[in-house]
Amino acid sequence: MEKRALLSVWNKTGIVELGRELERLGYAILSTGGTFRVLEEAGVAVTAVSDVTGFPEILGGRVKTLHPAIHGGILARRKESHLNELAAQGIAPIDLVVVNLYPFGETARKPGVTWEEVIENIDIGGPTMVRAAAKNHESVTVVVNPSHYAELLAALEEAGETSPGFRRQLALEAFAHTAAYDATIARYFSRELHPEQLPETMLFYSDHKTALRYGENPHQKGAFYLDDQARGLNKARILQGKELSYNNLMDLDACLGMVMEFEEPVAVLVKHTNPCGAAIGETIGEAYRKAYQADPLSAFGSVMGFNRTIDGETARDITETFMEAVLAPGYTQEALEIFSAKKNVRVLEIPLEERLERREVRAIRGGFLLQDRDEALWDETPEPVTEKQPTAQQMRDLTFAWKLVKHVKSNAIVMVKDGVTTGVGPGQTNRVGAARIALEMAGDRAKGSVLASDAFFPFRDTVDLAAAHGITAVIQPGGSLRDTESLEACEEHGIAMVFTGMRHFRH
Repeated sequence: MEKRALLSVWNKTGIVELGRELERLGYAILSTGGTFRVLEEAGVAVTAVSDVTGFPEILGGRVKTLHPAIHGGILARRKESHLNELAAQGIAPIDLVVVNLYPFGETARKPGVTWEEVIENIDIGGPTMVRAAAKNHESVTVVVNPSHYAELLAALEEAGETSPGFRRQLALEAFAHTAAYDATIARYFSRELHPEQLPETMLFYSDHKTALRYGENPHQKGAFYLDDQARGLNKARILQGKELSYNNLMDLDACLGMVMEFEEPVAVLVKHTNPCGAAIGETIGEAYRKAYQADPLSAFGSVMGFNRTIDGETARDITETFMEAVLAPGYTQEALEIFSAKKNVRVLEIPLEERLERREVRAIRGGFLLQDRDEALWDETPEPVTEKQPTAQQMRDLTFAWKLVKHVKSNAIVMVKDGVTTGVGPGQTNRVGAARIALEMAGDRAKGSVLASDAFFPFRDTVDLAAAHGITAVIQPGGSLRDTESLEACEEHGIAMVFTGMRHFRH
């Protein structure tokens, strides 16, 4: 019995070469629309699907392959009863289905695209054929990715057919392809119709996987699944360096969130997702030098983030210490040449003008947690609540510290002086403990610093400790039943205190 292949693809990479080889191997080729024209113009012997169905394409191409002559041929098992039914209806089996789908996601992301344009790029016939062929993988080979064409042709050349194992793997990829396609559509509808609501059904998918050497530790497997619908590290270009690790990506993600908080030139050095040094400056080079000096010990082996193009002088300063990775919106040619001498350093370029994905997902045992990203700073303009008022410089430092503390593991304390972090106390089980760590890190630099706390003070002990080390101003959400005690402590010590009305826990 003559073998038949149905080719109908949006991505036409390699389709002519595939058609020619299938013709040489004795396949009768069926096709539709643009694929048919491309094959015919290339001299490949091809039959239009409408000639098989006896029915023309209608509704502007919305209906092409939705016909028993096509789906009967795809879904029929190679057993006597099914083959007899096909013969009685004048339908021939289809052995190979090569289909990929309209670019819905690509269309939906175009600036200014209309609802009508997006809807017309919802493929109906394609997913139906793919699912039908994948269901009948016992008898039918389905290919949705041009990268498999060579492997397919090699199998047909060698054995005249594909192996059951190969067909199962292709069927798995086919079902993943249609599932991701439907998820993209559902997410678009959800985003357009209910942008402020959390979806009733959470759909996850990845456009492709990047293998990692391991997870957080060498005994754990790890991978980075990229989501082309999201905006974050998936948009980064890796310009040089070793492959990224799981921990690199976690730190880079934390770094990205921090640098996007600032309009002025900022440098942030991150270890274990927490800032170990951060500073603003007139230039990006000045910001880096200040951030590095904030904690040179912890800067060793850090991930570094910037919100300005890195120039040669700054790159030269950066390479004087060991770092894991550098993230910035751009690099001068001189900077790239300097980094090239450190071949293992990962250098990433990422656009910062795009807003990050507005929601974040975490897996827990038994399900997933979904929440809006913590993008706000405060409910309204922060107000001093003490008789002592912060100076203009202290208010700038308080704002800087507040922007950072929301990215530090809670309980969190961040101390700042003249636009540079002097101490960071992350992830403690009590707030005064976090303050002690930050103050110890700051040492003599604590005097004249300001202090930010991600949540309210349950007792006055943190204020008393801060005062003993020369802290001049404090910013915190307020809202504790014991706020009065903390305020009294500030008044006693001559410390200015500002309430923001918004906490920033980060678990």
